[in-house]
Amino acid sequence: MNQNKKNMEKIKLYTMNELLDRDLGLIGTPERDKFEQDLADELQAYRVGEAIKKARKAQKLTQAELGERMGVQRSQVCRLESGKSITLASMMRAFRALGVQVALDMKGVGRLVL
Repeated sequence: MNQNKKNMEKIKLYTMNELLDRDLGLIGTPERDKFEQDLADELQAYRVGEAIKKARKAQKLTQAELGERMGVQRSQVCRLESGKSITLASMMRAFRALGVQVALDMKGVGRLVL
C-alpha cells in the first residue's frame, strides 16, 4: 500500500486548461479559438435537442409519433434530440409539431418569435 501511495505522489495531475493549452495552444490562438467555438456550438445543439425531447415527453409522445407530425422518420427525431443534424428549419419544424412557441433572443438586435 505504501508503494502505491508513493507512486501516486509522483504522478503529475493537469487541469483541463493546462491540457488544452498544451495540445491546442493558448486562448486566442486560431486552433484553440476554433475548438472553443465548436464546443460551444455543440453544447447549444445539445441543449436544443434536450428541449425538444423534454417537450415531446411532456406530451407523452414517442419519437415515431413526433416524426409523423413533422413528416420525418423516427431516426431523424432521434438525431435532433441528441443534438445532431440540428438546423434552424428542423428546430422550428419540431417545435411547431409540438405546438411550442420559440423565441430567439438576439442580443443587440431584438427578439424573434418563430
